[in-house]
Amino acid sequence: MKRKVLVFTFSIVILLAITIPVYALSPSSNEIYRGIDVSEWQGDIDFGKVKNAGVEVVYIRAGQGFSYEDARFEENYEKAKRNGLKVGVYHYMTARSVEDARTQAQFFASLISKKQIDCKLAMDFESFGNLSNTQINEIALAYLRELQKLTGKEVIVYSNTYDAKYIFNLQVAQYPLWVAQYGVSEPQDNGKWKNWEGYQYSSTGRVNGISGNVDLDRYTKDIFLSNIEEIPEVEDPQCKNEDRILYKVQSGDTLSEIAQKFNTTVSHLVEINNISNPNLIYTGEILTISCNHNNSQNNGSSNGNNNNQTTIKYTVQRGDTLWEIAQRYNTTVASIASLNNISNPNLIYAGTTLRIIKNNNGSPNMYYRVQRGNTLWGIAKQYNTSVANLVRMNGIRNPNLIYPGQIIRVD
Repeated sequence: MKRKVLVFTFSIVILLAITIPVYALSPSSNEIYRGIDVSEWQGDIDFGKVKNAGVEVVYIRAGQGFSYEDARFEENYEKAKRNGLKVGVYHYMTARSVEDARTQAQFFASLISKKQIDCKLAMDFESFGNLSNTQINEIALAYLRELQKLTGKEVIVYSNTYDAKYIFNLQVAQYPLWVAQYGVSEPQDNGKWKNWEGYQYSSTGRVNGISGNVDLDRYTKDIFLSNIEEIPEVEDPQCKNEDRILYKVQSGDTLSEIAQKFNTTVSHLVEINNISNPNLIYTGEILTISCNHNNSQNNGSSNGNNNNQTTIKYTVQRGDTLWEIAQRYNTTVASIASLNNISNPNLIYAGTTLRIIKNNNGSPNMYYRVQRGNTLWGIAKQYNTSVANLVRMNGIRNPNLIYPGQIIRVD
């Protein structure tokens, strides 16, 4: 009897799953424009070919966080405009407080000052750390309101369907939505927004004029600004004309996060603040931030203009650590973490693409991760060296005893 009841109940559940419809979120207008969104990751873009491929609207990343300007923002903006594309801009927001949000909104506004933008200004807020939903929404609202106040332009929220449904509240939903959901013909209803003005439906699209993958979007006519006069001039909030600024450590701050905020490195902060233990900073402690270091980093390393440095992309392999990757490309963990907004340098994922500034000065050391079944003799043969040399360089006491996962210097 119990088995019959269970079978009957299971059948009802299956029937309900089949018959209950999953509603789609509708576009705000039937007038749809074909679009893409791009950043420095797309490299050199031929916007003439993009235009000829039928793309009408392009959203361009202006920057990220407190002080990072996308390395190709100016170039992408000028080329897109020159080829007659409608241009929107977005900023990857990383604020962790309402004050941070206002500062980042000011930074975004400073990047697009004196430019003529065609589409609503987009907030890309998708990395929340340990923030509560209440904090996330307070930060998002502060950012959107500040950005609108500074620029006098309409704004739009970029979000995936999950965050739109479970993270953002009805106050944030008062602003229009640019939603991301892949593998479906239409985005799902999220219960808060009534429609979408932008729909990102693929992250692996191909468009003539762009090498590799690019995000594909549809935009309605409502994405366009009602007033396309140039953005008023807004001053960059960070550093301004000063050589250095002071920063008070907040509860929960790490040196890596502070370095990321100000587009500098952990090693530089350690050096100018005489920090003996980079893992130990205190709430209320005052740190000096060097603006000159920040600017030289932006104008040199990150843009690849330094003849002694090369910017490359690296896909993380299973078993990689950030330390090994840094050693391989003659750079530092702090540099890679800062460039890629990695909050926890001990946690990286296979398949992730990292941007790395490779230092070409000198020859970097080479390291090898021991695999199951390896012998020191076999490794020495593979790298054209000797067992004695490997023993000496690595301080190995017993040449017959090495372990899977062990890191060995081989050059």
